[in-house]
Amino acid sequence: MRNDSVAKTVIVIVLLCGVCSIIVSTAAVSLRPIQEANSKAEIRRGILEVAGLYHPGADESALSKMVEDRIVDLSTGRFDDAIAADEFDMWNAADDPSLSRRLNRQEDLALIGRAPRYAKVHFIRRNGRLQYIVLPIYGYGLWSTLYGFIALEADGNTVYGIKFHQHKETPGLGGRVDDSSWREQWHGKRIYDDAMREQLTVGKCRPAGEREQAYELDGLSGATLTSCGVDNILRFWFSEDVYGRFLQLRPFDAAGTGGANGVG
Repeated sequence: MRNDSVAKTVIVIVLLCGVCSIIVSTAAVSLRPIQEANSKAEIRRGILEVAGLYHPGADESALSKMVEDRIVDLSTGRFDDAIAADEFDMWNAADDPSLSRRLNRQEDLALIGRAPRYAKVHFIRRNGRLQYIVLPIYGYGLWSTLYGFIALEADGNTVYGIKFHQHKETPGLGGRVDDSSWREQWHGKRIYDDAMREQLTVGKCRPAGEREQAYELDGLSGATLTSCGVDNILRFWFSEDVYGRFLQLRPFDAAGTGGANGVG
């Protein structure tokens, strides 16, 4: 065929596209296990970091032995050992109709569409004693879904720390959810009052009559929508229908003996 023929041009394009497609597909398939391993490592690192255990150079394998993963049935607030914690992906479960429920507009404060029926929670122990309960949380901010963890002390109410390990909020504005100075104010705050009413709030995102100063966190300056997104995440995940029922079964005593759920 002549080099300027239409048929030869079409054949070259088809062959080139086919070869490139094979290369891209092969790379995607071969790299998937590595990507999945890196994702799991990032999540485990986030759990350790929010509990104050991780630092650069730390032996993550040794620290991970301090973490016990359990599955909670959110409808009852109790553990469900029929589901293997190692294989359970809470975020993927939210897309599975058999493992999640559709949220109506009033319920969907975090703008996630569907809520998982089960949650993977993480218990940090030292010398056999329960120290922290790490709970996964996520919801929509301004531009993206924020995925993170909140660590509670053994009483199941006092915040030890919070960490969002994945989001696409605006750098310098909503992206300051990563700033240590903003995260430090969470330490020692309580989520529920003595009547087990969820009170912890971010900024001025709730009507004055629904805010208690002792439970109020500073919002992010110049990032009101991200701040209110975090507030809505708190309202959703610590409502009775999500973690509230589970946490009402506390206290988890300092010895890790657990109480109603039998933790420890």
